[in-house]
Amino acid sequence: MKDIIRNIANWFFNRKVSPYWCVLLADCLLVAAATLMSIIIDRGTDFNVFSVARTLIVYLVFYIIGFCVMHTYRGVLRYSSFVDLNRIAIAMFIGSVLILGARVFLRIDDWLAPIRIRELAGTFVFGTSFMLMLRIFVKSMYDRYFSTNQARKAFVYGVRRGGIGLAKNINNEEPKRFALAGFVCDEKDMIGKLLMGVRVYAISDQLPELMKRKDVKALLISPLKQKALVSNKSFVDALLAAGITIYVLDPAVRWDGKSNLSTQMYKEVSIEDLLPRDEIQLDLKAVGEMLSGKKVMITGAAGSIGSEIVRQIVAFSPAHIICIDEAETPMHDLRMEMKRSFPSLPCETIVTSICRADRMEHIFSIARPDYLFHAAAYKHVPMMEDNPVEAVENNIVGTRIIANLAVRYGVKKFVMISTDKAVNPTNVMGCSKRICELYVQSLNNAEKTGEVKGSTQFVTTRFGNVLGSNGSVIPIFRRQIKEGGPVTVTDPRIIRYFMLIPEACKLVLEAGTMGKGGEIFVFDMGQPVRIADLAKRMIRLSGVQNVEIKYTGLRDGEKLYEEVLDDKEKTLPTFNKSIRIARDRYAEYAVVNRDIDELAALCTTFDKMAVVAKMKAIVPEYKSQHSVYEKLDHPAAAGDKADDAAPAAEATAENK
Repeated sequence: MKDIIRNIANWFFNRKVSPYWCVLLADCLLVAAATLMSIIIDRGTDFNVFSVARTLIVYLVFYIIGFCVMHTYRGVLRYSSFVDLNRIAIAMFIGSVLILGARVFLRIDDWLAPIRIRELAGTFVFGTSFMLMLRIFVKSMYDRYFSTNQARKAFVYGVRRGGIGLAKNINNEEPKRFALAGFVCDEKDMIGKLLMGVRVYAISDQLPELMKRKDVKALLISPLKQKALVSNKSFVDALLAAGITIYVLDPAVRWDGKSNLSTQMYKEVSIEDLLPRDEIQLDLKAVGEMLSGKKVMITGAAGSIGSEIVRQIVAFSPAHIICIDEAETPMHDLRMEMKRSFPSLPCETIVTSICRADRMEHIFSIARPDYLFHAAAYKHVPMMEDNPVEAVENNIVGTRIIANLAVRYGVKKFVMISTDKAVNPTNVMGCSKRICELYVQSLNNAEKTGEVKGSTQFVTTRFGNVLGSNGSVIPIFRRQIKEGGPVTVTDPRIIRYFMLIPEACKLVLEAGTMGKGGEIFVFDMGQPVRIADLAKRMIRLSGVQNVEIKYTGLRDGEKLYEEVLDDKEKTLPTFNKSIRIARDRYAEYAVVNRDIDELAALCTTFDKMAVVAKMKAIVPEYKSQHSVYEKLDHPAAAGDKADDAAPAAEATAENK
C-alpha cells in the first residue's frame, strides 16, 4: 500500500503546478460539503435537497468572489504556509458578508431556500477548516513521499535556540536540501522526547551506527554546539567512519545568536573546523587606533601570513600601505585583489628582495612608514637545510637591513614574525629565525641604552604551523587524496601545533599594538595534533576510499615534537590569555652585530658546514636532528671541521 501511495505521490508532484481552476473547484466542493454538514448538524436530514442545492449554487458565487479577491486558488498547495490560512479565512469571511448583504438588500431569501445564520457560521468554520486540511494533506504528502526522496535525511545537534531555528528552516525551505529525521543533544532531560515530531537522541559513539541504519546522511551542528562537537574527538571520528557528512555554519557568516538560520549558511565541515580551538578575544579598538590614518609597510606581503595581514590592516583605514615581496605572481594577485576590494585605498606593491640594501633604502626614504610588519622569510625546513647560505642571507641579513632602516627612518613599531622552530632549534631555518630574534631584541635594548640612536619599538611574535599556508601539510594532503594517494606522513608519532591564518594574523596585530618593545610574544596554539590522525580525518572527510597512508621517515632537521609555546615556567602572562611573553636571555647588540657580520662573510665562501658551524656558535642550543650537520654537534667532528674552516675565515677577515 505504501508503494502505491508513493507512486501516486510521485506522479502527482512530478507534474507542474496544478491549474488554478482545479484548486478553485476543489475549494468550492469543500465549501459545499461544509454547508451540507452545517445543515445536517442543525436540522438533521429534514430538508429539501433540490431547494438547498439551488441555494448553495447561488451562495458559491459570493464565496468565489471572496476567493478571487484573496487569490486563494493561486497558491501552490505543496508550499502552503500560515499566510495561506489567513487568505482562506478572509476569503470565507468576505463571502459570508456578501451573502448576508444580499439577503438584506436583494432579499434573495424570497426565492431561495433559507439557510439559517448559525448554519452560515458553520459553513465559515467548516469550510475554512476543510480548505486548510486539504493544503496540509497535500503538503504532508509532498514532504513525505516526494520532497524527502530528493533531500538527505539529517539530524540536528542542538535542541535550544540555534538547533530549533535550524530545524524549522529545514522543514520550511524549498527546494528541500535536508529532511529532518531527529535531534541530538547532551542534555539528559531532553533525551528520548519528541521535538517537532522527531525523536531526541543522546550523543554517544554508538549514535553514528544508529544514524547509518536509519539512512541518515548528515549531521547539522548548531553554532552553539560546534565547540562541544570539536572537543568530542571520538564522536567525530565515529561519524566520519560511518560516512556521515558533518555540516557547520560557514565561518564567513556572522550569526548574532538570534536571527533565523538557513541551511544555505552551512557548509561541509573541513579539517580546519575540527581543530580544538578556543575563541580568541581581541582588542580591535586598540589596533584600529594604532593603524588608522598611518602608513604601514608589510614585507613578505605576498605570502600566506603577509597577505592576510594586509587584508586585516585595510579594515582599520590606514593612510597608505606599502607591500614588499620578491614573488611576482603572488604580488600581482594581491595587487588585483586590493584594487578590486579597496579601490580608494593607496596600496603600493613593490617587487624586490629585502636583501637589496640600496633598493630598500630608497623605498624607506620615500615611503617613511609609521609601522612595519616583517613577514618576509624563507620558511621551509628541508629546503633551508640544503641552502643554509640563502637562509642566512635572506632571513638574517635581510632582517638586519630592514631593522636598521626602520631605526634610521623613524618607524614607530617593528613587528617581526618568527616561528616556534626558533625554540631550541634543530634545523637551519629555526636557527636563522632565532638569530633574527636576538638581533631585533639587542637593537631594541641598544636604543634604550643610547648605544644606537633611535626610538623604534621592536616586537617579536612567535607561533607554529598555520593551516592552509603555502606548502603546509593541509594543501599537500588534499592534493595527495585527490590523486588517490598515498598520503605521506613522515612519522606516526609526529605532532604539531596548528593555528588558522586569520587567527595568527589577528594575534600579530594585537601583540604589535600592545608591545612596548623588546618582547617576544608567543601564541597559545591550542591542543597539539598528531599528523597521522590529521591525515586519517582528511581521508574520511573526503569520502574517498582506499587511500593509503605512507610513512616516509623524518625529514632533514625535523623534530618529532615542537616546543610547548605556552609553558608557564618559560613565559609570562599578558593582556590577552592567548598571548604570553617568553623569558629570554639578554644579548649584547655589539656582539650579535659582529656575529652576523662574520656569518655574512662566511656566506661568501658558500661553505655550508662553516656557515652552520657559526650559527651553532651564535645559538648554542641549536642541535641538529636528522641532518648532515649533526657531526658539528660532536666535539671531535666539530674540532676537525673548525680546523678546516679556519683558513676560509682568516681569508675572509683579511679581505675585510
